[in-house]
Amino acid sequence: MPNIVLFSGSSHHDLSQKVADRLGLELGKVITKKFSNQETCVEIGESVRGEDVYIVQSGCGEINDNLMELLIMINACKIASSSRVTAVIPCFPYARQDKKDKSRAPISAKLVANMLSVAGADHIITMDLHASQIQGFFDIAVDNLYAEPAVLQWIRENIPEWKNSCIVSPDAGGAKRVTSIADRLNVEFALIHKERKKANEVDRMVLVGDVKDRVAILVDDMADTCGTICHAADKLIDAGAIKVYAILTHGIFSGPAIPRINNAPFEARITSFLRPATFYLCVLANPRDLAVTST
Repeated sequence: MPNIVLFSGSSHHDLSQKVADRLGLELGKVITKKFSNQETCVEIGESVRGEDVYIVQSGCGEINDNLMELLIMINACKIASSSRVTAVIPCFPYARQDKKDKSRAPISAKLVANMLSVAGADHIITMDLHASQIQGFFDIAVDNLYAEPAVLQWIRENIPEWKNSCIVSPDAGGAKRVTSIADRLNVEFALIHKERKKANEVDRMVLVGDVKDRVAILVDDMADTCGTICHAADKLIDAGAIKVYAILTHGIFSGPAIPRINNAPFEARITSFLRPATFYLCVLANPRDLAVTST
Protein backbone atom coordinates (compact mmCIF):
# COMPACT_ATOMS: atom_id res chain seq x y z
CA MET A 1 0.00 0.00 0.00
CA PRO A 2 1.47 3.40 -0.95
CA ASN A 3 2.30 5.90 1.79
CA ILE A 4 0.54 9.25 1.99
CA VAL A 5 2.62 12.32 1.19
CA LEU A 6 1.03 15.69 1.93
CA PHE A 7 2.21 18.89 0.25
CA SER A 8 1.10 22.45 0.89
CA GLY A 9 0.68 25.13 -1.72
CA SER A 10 1.15 28.82 -0.95
CA SER A 11 -2.53 29.71 -0.52
CA HIS A 12 -3.11 28.51 3.06
CA HIS A 13 -0.09 26.95 4.76
CA ASP A 14 -1.74 27.05 8.21
CA LEU A 15 -4.62 24.89 6.98
CA SER A 16 -2.19 22.40 5.45
CA GLN A 17 -0.26 22.22 8.72
CA LYS A 18 -3.48 21.54 10.68
CA VAL A 19 -4.33 18.73 8.24
CA ALA A 20 -0.85 17.25 8.66
CA ASP A 21 -1.06 17.47 12.46
CA ARG A 22 -4.46 15.78 12.43
CA LEU A 23 -3.11 12.92 10.30
CA GLY A 24 0.13 12.66 12.28
CA LEU A 25 2.22 13.47 9.20
CA GLU A 26 5.00 15.86 8.33
CA LEU A 27 4.34 18.20 5.43
CA GLY A 28 6.27 17.20 2.33
CA LYS A 29 9.24 19.28 1.24
CA VAL A 30 8.41 21.64 -1.59
CA ILE A 31 9.95 24.93 -2.67
CA THR A 32 7.87 27.45 -4.60
CA LYS A 33 9.37 30.63 -6.00
CA LYS A 34 9.02 33.08 -8.86
CA PHE A 35 11.52 34.06 -11.52
CA SER A 36 12.06 37.75 -12.19
CA ASN A 37 9.52 37.58 -15.04
CA GLN A 38 6.93 36.24 -12.50
CA GLU A 39 6.91 32.65 -13.82
CA THR A 40 6.14 30.17 -11.06
CA CYS A 41 8.78 27.58 -10.24
CA VAL A 42 8.09 24.51 -8.07
CA GLU A 43 10.67 22.05 -6.76
CA ILE A 44 9.49 18.86 -5.02
CA GLY A 45 12.11 18.19 -2.36
CA GLU A 46 11.59 14.46 -1.78
CA SER A 47 10.82 11.27 -3.67
CA VAL A 48 7.15 10.59 -4.43
CA ARG A 49 7.69 7.45 -6.53
CA GLY A 50 4.79 5.07 -5.90
CA GLU A 51 3.31 7.33 -3.21
CA ASP A 52 -0.25 8.59 -2.68
CA VAL A 53 0.18 12.37 -2.96
CA TYR A 54 -2.21 14.98 -1.58
CA ILE A 55 -1.74 18.66 -2.45
CA VAL A 56 -3.64 21.26 -0.41
CA GLN A 57 -4.21 24.48 -2.33
CA SER A 58 -7.31 26.66 -2.05
CA GLY A 59 -8.74 29.07 -4.60
CA CYS A 60 -8.30 32.17 -2.47
CA GLY A 61 -5.85 35.05 -2.28
CA GLU A 62 -3.83 35.39 -5.49
CA ILE A 63 -6.15 33.03 -7.34
CA ASN A 64 -4.40 32.86 -10.71
CA ASP A 65 -0.93 32.39 -9.20
CA ASN A 66 -2.23 29.77 -6.77
CA LEU A 67 -4.04 27.88 -9.53
CA MET A 68 -0.93 27.83 -11.72
CA GLU A 69 1.18 26.70 -8.77
CA LEU A 70 -1.27 23.85 -8.09
CA LEU A 71 -1.18 22.71 -11.72
CA ILE A 72 2.62 22.69 -11.73
CA MET A 73 2.77 20.79 -8.43
CA ILE A 74 0.32 18.17 -9.71
CA ASN A 75 2.31 17.72 -12.90
CA ALA A 76 5.64 17.58 -11.06
CA CYS A 77 4.37 14.78 -8.82
CA LYS A 78 2.74 12.91 -11.70
CA ILE A 79 5.86 12.81 -13.87
CA ALA A 80 7.87 11.82 -10.78
CA SER A 81 5.95 8.50 -10.84
CA SER A 82 3.58 9.05 -7.92
CA SER A 83 0.89 6.39 -7.56
CA ARG A 84 -1.98 8.90 -7.34
CA VAL A 85 -2.31 12.67 -7.03
CA THR A 86 -5.25 14.18 -5.13
CA ALA A 87 -5.85 17.93 -5.22
CA VAL A 88 -7.53 19.23 -2.05
CA ILE A 89 -9.17 22.50 -3.08
CA PRO A 90 -11.48 23.74 -0.28
CA CYS A 91 -12.58 26.79 -2.28
CA PHE A 92 -12.79 25.84 -5.96
CA PRO A 93 -11.45 28.66 -8.20
CA TYR A 94 -13.72 30.20 -10.86
CA ALA A 95 -16.69 28.24 -9.45
CA ARG A 96 -19.07 31.15 -10.09
CA GLN A 97 -18.39 30.97 -13.83
CA ASP A 98 -20.15 27.63 -14.19
CA LYS A 99 -22.54 28.34 -17.07
CA LYS A 100 -22.97 30.39 -20.21
CA ASP A 101 -25.43 32.97 -18.93
CA LYS A 102 -25.04 35.43 -21.82
CA SER A 103 -23.65 35.52 -25.34
CA ARG A 104 -19.91 34.88 -25.67
CA ALA A 105 -19.50 34.21 -21.93
CA PRO A 106 -16.89 31.59 -20.99
CA ILE A 107 -17.52 28.56 -18.78
CA SER A 108 -14.34 29.07 -16.80
CA ALA A 109 -15.09 26.42 -14.17
CA LYS A 110 -15.09 23.80 -16.95
CA LEU A 111 -11.76 25.17 -18.21
CA VAL A 112 -10.26 24.84 -14.72
CA ALA A 113 -11.58 21.25 -14.51
CA ASN A 114 -9.91 20.44 -17.83
CA MET A 115 -6.63 22.01 -16.70
CA LEU A 116 -6.58 19.97 -13.47
CA SER A 117 -7.25 16.76 -15.38
CA VAL A 118 -4.59 17.47 -18.03
CA ALA A 119 -2.05 18.37 -15.33
CA GLY A 120 -2.46 14.83 -13.99
CA ALA A 121 -4.87 15.00 -11.04
CA ASP A 122 -6.53 11.66 -10.29
CA HIS A 123 -8.94 12.87 -7.62
CA ILE A 124 -10.39 16.21 -6.46
CA ILE A 125 -11.60 17.00 -2.93
CA THR A 126 -13.48 20.26 -2.55
CA MET A 127 -16.09 21.79 -0.29
CA ASP A 128 -19.55 23.27 -0.93
CA LEU A 129 -19.17 23.89 -4.65
CA HIS A 130 -20.97 27.02 -5.83
CA ALA A 131 -22.85 24.79 -8.29
CA SER A 132 -23.02 21.01 -7.86
CA GLN A 133 -22.95 20.45 -11.63
CA ILE A 134 -19.25 21.40 -11.61
CA GLN A 135 -18.63 17.79 -10.51
CA GLY A 136 -19.87 16.76 -13.96
CA PHE A 137 -17.14 18.82 -15.63
CA PHE A 138 -14.61 16.18 -14.54
CA ASP A 139 -13.94 12.68 -15.84
CA ILE A 140 -12.09 11.88 -12.61
CA ALA A 141 -13.40 11.30 -9.08
CA VAL A 142 -14.67 14.43 -7.28
CA ASP A 143 -15.66 14.54 -3.60
CA ASN A 144 -17.77 17.60 -2.78
CA LEU A 145 -17.89 17.87 1.02
CA TYR A 146 -20.75 19.73 2.71
CA ALA A 147 -20.69 22.11 5.67
CA GLU A 148 -24.35 21.33 6.47
CA PRO A 149 -23.75 18.98 9.46
CA ALA A 150 -21.54 21.57 11.17
CA VAL A 151 -24.01 24.35 10.34
CA LEU A 152 -26.90 22.40 11.90
CA GLN A 153 -24.91 21.73 15.05
CA TRP A 154 -23.86 25.37 15.38
CA ILE A 155 -27.42 26.62 14.97
CA ARG A 156 -28.79 24.23 17.62
CA GLU A 157 -26.01 25.03 20.10
CA ASN A 158 -25.64 28.80 19.62
CA ILE A 159 -29.02 30.25 18.61
CA PRO A 160 -31.45 29.90 21.54
CA GLU A 161 -34.45 30.90 19.40
CA TRP A 162 -33.63 28.53 16.51
CA LYS A 163 -37.06 26.86 16.70
CA ASN A 164 -38.58 30.25 15.82
CA SER A 165 -36.18 30.83 12.94
CA CYS A 166 -36.39 31.03 9.18
CA ILE A 167 -33.51 29.80 6.99
CA VAL A 168 -32.94 32.27 4.17
CA SER A 169 -31.03 31.96 0.91
CA PRO A 170 -29.67 35.32 -0.36
CA ASP A 171 -30.21 34.14 -3.95
CA ALA A 172 -32.29 31.62 -5.87
CA GLY A 173 -29.27 29.43 -6.56
CA GLY A 174 -28.98 28.49 -2.88
CA ALA A 175 -32.61 27.40 -2.51
CA LYS A 176 -31.75 23.68 -2.38
CA ARG A 177 -29.15 24.31 0.32
CA VAL A 178 -31.50 26.23 2.64
CA THR A 179 -34.48 23.90 2.11
CA SER A 180 -32.31 20.96 3.18
CA ILE A 181 -31.23 22.77 6.36
CA ALA A 182 -34.78 23.98 7.07
CA ASP A 183 -36.16 20.45 6.68
CA ARG A 184 -33.56 19.07 9.10
CA LEU A 185 -34.46 21.76 11.65
CA ASN A 186 -38.21 21.56 10.91
CA VAL A 187 -38.47 25.33 10.39
CA GLU A 188 -39.59 27.60 7.55
CA PHE A 189 -37.38 28.83 4.72
CA ALA A 190 -37.33 31.87 2.45
CA LEU A 191 -35.24 33.14 -0.41
CA ILE A 192 -34.26 36.47 -1.88
CA HIS A 193 -34.40 37.08 -5.61
CA LYS A 194 -31.65 39.45 -6.69
CA GLU A 195 -30.91 41.25 -9.90
CA ARG A 196 -27.39 42.40 -10.70
CA LYS A 197 -26.23 45.39 -12.74
CA LYS A 198 -22.87 43.63 -13.10
CA ALA A 199 -20.64 41.18 -11.20
CA ASN A 200 -20.29 41.98 -7.46
CA GLU A 201 -22.98 44.69 -7.66
CA VAL A 202 -26.61 43.97 -6.70
CA ASP A 203 -29.30 46.20 -8.21
CA ARG A 204 -32.56 45.00 -6.60
CA MET A 205 -33.73 42.38 -4.08
CA VAL A 206 -37.16 40.81 -3.53
CA LEU A 207 -37.90 38.66 -0.46
CA VAL A 208 -40.00 35.54 -1.07
CA GLY A 209 -41.24 34.23 2.28
CA ASP A 210 -42.23 35.48 5.74
CA VAL A 211 -39.61 36.40 8.37
CA LYS A 212 -41.74 38.77 10.51
CA ASP A 213 -41.03 38.31 14.25
CA ARG A 214 -38.59 35.47 13.50
CA VAL A 215 -34.85 34.93 13.68
CA ALA A 216 -33.52 35.01 10.11
CA ILE A 217 -30.52 32.80 9.37
CA LEU A 218 -28.85 33.61 6.06
CA VAL A 219 -26.94 30.65 4.59
CA ASP A 220 -24.68 30.95 1.56
CA ASP A 221 -21.71 29.11 0.09
CA MET A 222 -19.53 32.18 -0.46
CA ALA A 223 -19.08 35.80 0.62
CA ASP A 224 -16.73 37.82 -1.57
CA THR A 225 -17.33 41.58 -1.36
CA CYS A 226 -20.34 40.88 0.94
CA GLY A 227 -22.66 43.19 -1.00
CA THR A 228 -25.30 40.49 -1.40
CA ILE A 229 -25.26 39.27 2.19
CA CYS A 230 -25.35 42.79 3.66
CA HIS A 231 -28.17 43.96 1.39
CA ALA A 232 -30.04 40.77 2.29
CA ALA A 233 -29.63 41.51 6.01
CA ASP A 234 -31.09 45.01 5.54
CA LYS A 235 -33.98 43.52 3.57
CA LEU A 236 -34.74 41.01 6.33
CA ILE A 237 -34.70 43.67 9.06
CA ASP A 238 -37.06 45.80 6.96
CA ALA A 239 -39.33 42.74 6.60
CA GLY A 240 -39.63 42.39 10.38
CA ALA A 241 -36.91 39.88 11.37
CA ILE A 242 -35.93 40.26 15.03
CA LYS A 243 -32.35 39.06 14.51
CA VAL A 244 -30.20 38.19 11.51
CA TYR A 245 -27.37 35.66 11.44
CA ALA A 246 -25.15 34.91 8.43
CA ILE A 247 -23.52 31.49 7.94
CA LEU A 248 -21.04 31.30 5.06
CA THR A 249 -18.90 28.39 3.91
CA HIS A 250 -16.20 30.37 2.10
CA GLY A 251 -15.45 33.75 3.65
CA ILE A 252 -13.31 35.43 0.99
CA PHE A 253 -13.88 39.00 2.24
CA SER A 254 -12.24 40.92 -0.58
CA GLY A 255 -12.37 44.65 -1.29
CA PRO A 256 -14.87 46.50 0.95
CA ALA A 257 -16.17 43.32 2.63
CA ILE A 258 -14.97 43.96 6.20
CA PRO A 259 -16.36 47.52 6.52
CA ARG A 260 -19.63 46.30 5.01
CA ILE A 261 -20.16 43.45 7.47
CA ASN A 262 -19.07 45.67 10.38
CA ASN A 263 -21.87 48.09 9.48
CA ALA A 264 -24.51 45.45 8.67
CA PRO A 265 -27.21 44.52 11.24
CA PHE A 266 -25.92 41.00 11.97
CA GLU A 267 -26.20 39.31 15.35
CA ALA A 268 -23.18 37.21 14.29
CA ARG A 269 -21.40 36.24 11.08
CA ILE A 270 -20.16 32.66 10.74
CA THR A 271 -17.69 31.29 8.23
CA SER A 272 -16.11 27.84 8.00
CA PHE A 273 -13.06 26.16 6.61
CA LEU A 274 -12.07 22.57 6.05
CA ARG A 275 -10.12 20.30 8.38
CA PRO A 276 -10.08 16.47 8.14
CA ALA A 277 -13.09 14.83 9.80
CA THR A 278 -14.20 18.13 11.34
CA PHE A 279 -15.19 21.67 10.52
CA TYR A 280 -14.21 24.84 12.27
CA LEU A 281 -16.75 27.61 12.54
CA CYS A 282 -15.28 31.08 12.99
CA VAL A 283 -17.65 33.42 14.81
CA LEU A 284 -17.22 36.90 13.36
CA ALA A 285 -19.20 38.88 15.91
CA ASN A 286 -16.36 41.32 15.32
CA PRO A 287 -14.24 40.31 12.30
CA ARG A 288 -11.13 41.69 14.00
CA ASP A 289 -11.51 39.31 16.95
CA LEU A 290 -11.90 35.75 15.71
CA ALA A 291 -13.18 33.15 18.16
CA VAL A 292 -12.79 29.66 16.73
CA THR A 293 -15.20 26.92 17.78
CA SER A 294 -14.44 23.30 16.90
CA THR A 295 -17.33 21.16 15.71
